[in-house]
Amino acid sequence: MKYNGKIFYLLMAAAAGSLMAIQGTFNSLLGKVIGLLEGTFSVHLLGAAAAGLLLLFLGNGNFAKLAAVPWFAWLGGPIGVAIIFGVAFSIPRLGVGVATTAIIGAQLLTAYLIDHFGLFGMEHIPFNLYKLLGIILIVCGSKLLLN
Repeated sequence: MKYNGKIFYLLMAAAAGSLMAIQGTFNSLLGKVIGLLEGTFSVHLLGAAAAGLLLLFLGNGNFAKLAAVPWFAWLGGPIGVAIIFGVAFSIPRLGVGVATTAIIGAQLLTAYLIDHFGLFGMEHIPFNLYKLLGIILIVCGSKLLLN
């Protein structure tokens, strides 16, 4: 994969990664104060309101196509609840750095499995020796971070 012209998308992905660490920290604090399930609910309620505002002003999709959505694509909402809860649960017990290291490691493993097997309708992107080397380096770096 060539990165020419993809810098913007890489920066957006990096920004999302940074926001995930910040969000996890905020959700953890919210969960400590009002309770984990209450915090998870509140985060999703506020997220739905924010998404509704964005939809109102920027939306250009088509809700008429709801029936064409594969059944498993609807699992994103419940999975989001599990993510928010899991992150808010783990950060106070492990710390932001250690929890994020575990999150990133699991994300990478899952992402490369999805790519390699073309799961969930994604494009098949074969696993190769360079990706294996990258994962080995990340695992070694993660081990250093956990010490």
